[in-house]
Amino acid sequence: MKSHLSDYLEVWRTIYIDACANCVADVSLRDINTTISRVEDEGVSFLTILLPRFARDFERSLEQGYIDPTSFLNFKKNGLHPAFLQGMVGLVFDRDSGRINDVKTFSSPDVFSGLVASVRQICLAFKKIELPCSPARTNAALENFIVTEQSFELLALSPEAIEDFSSVSSLLWYHVLRDLRMDNLVPRHGPGATADRVSGNQKYRWRFWHDRLEPYLPLIDNGLPISSWEFRGSGSEFERVSILSEELEIPVRVTPVPKTLKGPRIIAIEPCCMQYAQQGFRNLLYEVIESNWVTSGHINFRDQSINQSLAVSSSVDQSFATIDLSDASDRVPLDLALTMFDKFPEMREFVNACRSGFAKMPDGRIVGPLRKFASMGSALCFPVEAMYFYTICVIALLRMQDLPVTWSNIKVVSKSIYVYGDDIIVPREFATTVLDYLIKYNCKVNADKTFIHGFFRESCGVDAFLGTQVQPVYVGTDLPKDRRQYREIVSSVATANHFFSKGYLRTSALIFSKIEDIVGRLPSVDPTSPVIGRNHFWHPSSSFRRRWNQKYQRLEIKALVPTPVYRTDELDGFAALTKCLLKLEGLNREPYKTRTSKPIDPYIDYIDAIVDGDVKHLERSARHGVVAIQRRWVPVDKAGISR
Repeated sequence: MKSHLSDYLEVWRTIYIDACANCVADVSLRDINTTISRVEDEGVSFLTILLPRFARDFERSLEQGYIDPTSFLNFKKNGLHPAFLQGMVGLVFDRDSGRINDVKTFSSPDVFSGLVASVRQICLAFKKIELPCSPARTNAALENFIVTEQSFELLALSPEAIEDFSSVSSLLWYHVLRDLRMDNLVPRHGPGATADRVSGNQKYRWRFWHDRLEPYLPLIDNGLPISSWEFRGSGSEFERVSILSEELEIPVRVTPVPKTLKGPRIIAIEPCCMQYAQQGFRNLLYEVIESNWVTSGHINFRDQSINQSLAVSSSVDQSFATIDLSDASDRVPLDLALTMFDKFPEMREFVNACRSGFAKMPDGRIVGPLRKFASMGSALCFPVEAMYFYTICVIALLRMQDLPVTWSNIKVVSKSIYVYGDDIIVPREFATTVLDYLIKYNCKVNADKTFIHGFFRESCGVDAFLGTQVQPVYVGTDLPKDRRQYREIVSSVATANHFFSKGYLRTSALIFSKIEDIVGRLPSVDPTSPVIGRNHFWHPSSSFRRRWNQKYQRLEIKALVPTPVYRTDELDGFAALTKCLLKLEGLNREPYKTRTSKPIDPYIDYIDAIVDGDVKHLERSARHGVVAIQRRWVPVDKAGISR
């Protein structure tokens, strides 16, 4: 760990020097020495928890317009100002009053934004590094899952609130969901883990099927592509499936996954058959909601650009507020979620049938019956929570303007609401009322990431101040120590390229030097290239091994390329037929993928394309989330390699 701490400090120091060069502040040895001293005394938590807390207080001060005396309590102060980074913070806020300086005092808004971006980059660089949380923080997050579930016992909505939700849902979702055809549902397996601990090709060999699914998604013709009774004899694949009654159903498996060192993300892994049904209906919901003229562009599942552009523009004109929620998925009540489907009884019953009712904690405790609709891990969690928050926002805008619940009024107010998961954007003048209604309907507002008044906005991964994007580059993993650390190599290359694009040239050069000490020189490649290299000109391709491929008549270069890692996973019989038929069905459909913000994202589409096109898919399966690198001959032009 000490060697990694040394790496962290070396990278942080270079980030600090680059950040000072990118704004009008001077390098302060006091800031550097303070960080070194506190990391030596407090460990990596200073970089991963306390510095992000400094950034949080800085952002709240931007929102409030002044530094509150309760801010920056973990740092020494000079008056209201923190002594740490005072060369930057002192230019943003007046040294005497603590109030934010007028942008007119700067030569241009970009200078002001540059200071904000530099403070955030210095403080947030290590916020999301993939390190295990302490057992105490992990246990606290797991207990919070139970506490949140128990809080539904105290939820007592007034008859008026229930009536408002029901009447708005009845009109709104009737006009949207009437275009959804259940007979178009094609079930799918997700790429991740399952509660019954099957993965890869073995998901197609059914061991369990929940009886609740049978009226809506029968095993025959859906899980197994057979409809004749002659295939159901002794020893057949059908006979090997256990049809579980409701009391014997497999509960979701609650597990922590890395998020930040402050706390893990808690997800609930669904049983294989539930996941299979949920994925199919999720795709239908995505398609109909994103294409319907009422919600198109206002509820988005794949395109974050609308929320992102609104965050940037509102950081100038302040026309919209950005709202973020905590524990969003775990706070959607089941009864209200189902209310949104009331106009379509078959749809409502299907949604309820493919929803798990119990959860199993890592220590073996069973929680349930669950009163929430679903946790993260359910394929229906994301679309249904978006529908829920959108409905609440419509109610709030109607009530604030004293408008009756009519279809024409819903159409008017809904056009100023934008929802992407739990990222919500509403007109600033309505924001306080919307927050009140969200809280009324059991949502928990994340005050640290909700921005209404100042010139800072945050939505869907874009942080903006005065029209300039000021989101930091996050260091995702440890720096690699040898060639076998494939993930660290791929992640660090992506991070170094990201730093270069932000103008952090010393930081980029430092990380690249660490990588090239291990793997050798990297070529200059286009940002869309699957080849691992620099996204800027550094080494011409002529300095690398090249050849002319006579067979394909093309110039090739030998370079590192990320590749999926396979395991033997043979599939035959009706299970293999099911997979092949579903792959054929998918050829005419656009895949719906949940994009993350992991450092290896530039290579995800390339790896997915290899896996999807694998001709040996019935003999092997790719290990989800695992990547390797190989040195291969690749065409110079198609790989986007600079000559």
